[in-house]
Amino acid sequence: MPNSEIILISISGDDKPGVTTAITGILGKFDATILDIGQADIHHTLSLGILFKMSDNAASGHILKEILFKCSELNVNVRFTAVTQDRYNNWVGRQGKSRYIVTILGKVITAKQLSKVTEVISEQNLNIDSIKRLTGRPSLTPEDENNTRSCIELSVRGELIDKNILSAKFMTYSAELGIDISFQKDDMFRRNRRLICFDMDSTLIKTEVIDELADRAGVGEEVRAITESAMRGEIDFNESFKKRVSLLKGLDEKVMEDIAHNLPIMEGAQRLMSILKKCGFKIAILSGGFTYFGNALKKLFDVDYVYANELEILDGKLTGNYLGDIVDGKRKAELLRLIAQVEKIDLEQVIAVGDGANDLPMLNLAGLGIAFHAKPKVKANAQQSISTIGLDGVLYFLGFRDIHIDN
Repeated sequence: MPNSEIILISISGDDKPGVTTAITGILGKFDATILDIGQADIHHTLSLGILFKMSDNAASGHILKEILFKCSELNVNVRFTAVTQDRYNNWVGRQGKSRYIVTILGKVITAKQLSKVTEVISEQNLNIDSIKRLTGRPSLTPEDENNTRSCIELSVRGELIDKNILSAKFMTYSAELGIDISFQKDDMFRRNRRLICFDMDSTLIKTEVIDELADRAGVGEEVRAITESAMRGEIDFNESFKKRVSLLKGLDEKVMEDIAHNLPIMEGAQRLMSILKKCGFKIAILSGGFTYFGNALKKLFDVDYVYANELEILDGKLTGNYLGDIVDGKRKAELLRLIAQVEKIDLEQVIAVGDGANDLPMLNLAGLGIAFHAKPKVKANAQQSISTIGLDGVLYFLGFRDIHIDN
């Protein structure tokens, strides 16, 4: 840019209508070219930055004088910084570097939590380009504290030094500080997810249905111990499934109907499902549980696909056997891939959400896999995790903002 001058204008003060219009109007009068612009409003305080260049250096003094007078009239502060062409070209050169999104989610976000997360980002030689709040403004009213949630999204850029080190530190701080930290590549797939696959028990609902059935059959303690061991990945899922189902022999079918009518829906599930349907997502339930209950949720949430296990029932009683193949971890991943193919959706556009070890294959196959309130072993092997709030926390990992969700 020969014979040009580059200047950064930084404006701060009480936010009011017309500031941006006034400043860009002056720049327009002198035929300035805007190279970059950014604006933020925090608690009615404006922060506006405009980087511009002039083709005629002699005119810059007139521009700065007019802007200075206008800012005085508007009662806002202004600062001018000259930018060399070399510095500008170096800044432009960083455009080709990889971009990532870091999402911090929790009941509240403290300065200490943010400090630790940004420290890891800095250690990886990544630069923060922007920070925005996705959740609504937090209330200070005590009775609202149970419903509080806070989420901020950081857009970062640079060449990642070691993703394993970054992930390990984020996992450590997540456990120590009580927050969820998501790290995703910022690409076209992140902004164009189209299919979401859920586990059912302890994900869409707050219980393991097989444990509910076992309680009614009088074998609750025995079945629950097997369930916990399977979810921790200590025993083979298929083996545990057969053992648990066999213990249900003789249970009346009416018990299943009663449980299906009273399924405890997971916190945030209704909000999440409503938004996903409005946005045109295809929704699937891929469960190691039972079709009887998956179909109940299908009606409730308008789910597109349900794949689970079918219990054999004769003369209104459970036989202790099942029909067809067991939907285990491997089968869940196969079904996810199949649905994506049928819907002509790239795997990078698929989200998977689950809590158990048998969910890991589909969590790691999907473009975005989220371990939800999962056991430590599952969290350690999943791409992302949510442990601090309800199921609607998935929306923040997708970049949704409360202002769009709730209006």
